[in-house]
Amino acid sequence: MKQETFLIKSNKEIAPHVYEMHLEGDTSSLHAGQFVNIAIDGLYLRRPISVCDAEGNDVTLLYKEIGKGTHMMSKMEAGQQLDVLNELGNGFQTHLSPQKTILLAGGGIGIAPLYLLAKNLKAAGHKVHVALCFNKASEIFYQEAFEQLDIIVHIVTADGSKGCKGFITHFLQSVSIPFDYFYACGPMPMLKALCQETDIPGEVSLEARMGCGFGICMGCSIRTTHGYKRVCKEGPVFKKEELIW
Repeated sequence: MKQETFLIKSNKEIAPHVYEMHLEGDTSSLHAGQFVNIAIDGLYLRRPISVCDAEGNDVTLLYKEIGKGTHMMSKMEAGQQLDVLNELGNGFQTHLSPQKTILLAGGGIGIAPLYLLAKNLKAAGHKVHVALCFNKASEIFYQEAFEQLDIIVHIVTADGSKGCKGFITHFLQSVSIPFDYFYACGPMPMLKALCQETDIPGEVSLEARMGCGFGICMGCSIRTTHGYKRVCKEGPVFKKEELIW
């Protein structure tokens, strides 16, 4: 963990209540699946935000405006400085044997940490599919960004307004792709269904309310097959077989 000052380069809405923020700062030790914890003036607790991309001195964050803290973030402008706890969490494990067929499954804002992961897996020579899951077509974001990585993009909407109708499990039932491994992030019901209804091995990134964000307060502890673990410290990424639903 590092406490650093980042500079906002841009901050814009890219879908209803979903924002993309570019920061200038040190990305040298960041890897896919980690998060940052941002101090908000006037609020006691920081806001944990997944790292979407990190390259050169540019960090990309995607966040959803759902409460007071993220509402305040949505009003931030280029040139503003942020107090950031950097390099938090364990991130995804990507040491797979060569040429695997990988599924990335993201639900809503849970799509964010999968973008840098997709870049890394593609560069390592894997065949990567990403299933972007939303409630309806008007909520879709980052489809073109993933397509520009030259990976295979699938859209899943609960109401069927675009792509496969239903949820991630319906998508898996509708395709005959022999996936070797999956990575997922999104709402807890989505992750539970994916883990319980498929025999594909994989990893999930959990979303949780956090106090400190770096393992001191124990507020985000969950029970796993290896005892209690902290989402912010031993996670947010866990192997499928570790989780108790």
